[in-house]
Amino acid sequence: MKLNKKFIGILSSAVLIIILLIPLFNVKSTHPEADNNKIKIHYIDVGQGDSILVQVNNINLLIDAGPYENTSKLVSYLNKQHIKKLHYIITTHPHDDHIGAMSEVIKKFNIGEFYAPKKAESTTAFQNMVLELKNKNKKINIAKAGVSIDLGNKANCEILAPNNSEYKETNNYSAVIKITYGNSKFIFTGDAEKLSEKEMLERNYDLSSEVLKVGHHGSTTSSSTEFLDKVNPEIAVISCGKGNMYGHPNKGTILNLKYRNIQIYRTDIDGNIVIVSNGNSIEKQ
Repeated sequence: MKLNKKFIGILSSAVLIIILLIPLFNVKSTHPEADNNKIKIHYIDVGQGDSILVQVNNINLLIDAGPYENTSKLVSYLNKQHIKKLHYIITTHPHDDHIGAMSEVIKKFNIGEFYAPKKAESTTAFQNMVLELKNKNKKINIAKAGVSIDLGNKANCEILAPNNSEYKETNNYSAVIKITYGNSKFIFTGDAEKLSEKEMLERNYDLSSEVLKVGHHGSTTSSSTEFLDKVNPEIAVISCGKGNMYGHPNKGTILNLKYRNIQIYRTDIDGNIVIVSNGNSIEKQ
């Protein structure tokens, strides 16, 4: 069949338009936070401290922000993940190695709801954090047992501790967070010590989780035998600084984890640790 020149011209124009429109209709984003079928958890190497980014259902949750001296490292990492908004932020407790960089995070990013335990400190890090929250007209929601956070489809986020209003040790004010995505479960313990672990055990909370963020950087103050037995994790993540002055993680803690055949990852050895789950299987990227 012979095609006339006019028809060929129209056909060529139509093909060109389709080619130009293809990128506009490419719904699969290259941004890590855009995968609605997975949960992605970044245990960020911030040296001797904690900072964890949870991404699920296009929602970003930041747990802690590490020490002040690694502020640029944290902000750079978040930028590389194309973070435009932190929908939720939880500070587990007000020690500098967990909130040192928080004021800069609040300043540099669009933030949603902010959670922290009812424990104030007179430190510069705490005061700067509160000041930046005031500058953005953000209030502090109290992080305590019984609080739930909406992370969308297939995801459940609940705070299991603190279970009391007064402690001698600031570490025991730590918000302990459990996130469930499908059949995959993760626990983040901040610096919660054995007293807080005991309170959770006494309340018979469902602590079972495949992945445990080990309490207090692997110190002897946390990770009691009873708590580890109840959580029964397959993977343990320890956030600590290389050659830190505290000797974290403790050799006894490491031995207890190895005795249970738990896979151990450490930020001082492995750097940034990223764990992904589709709701059934969990893998380290």
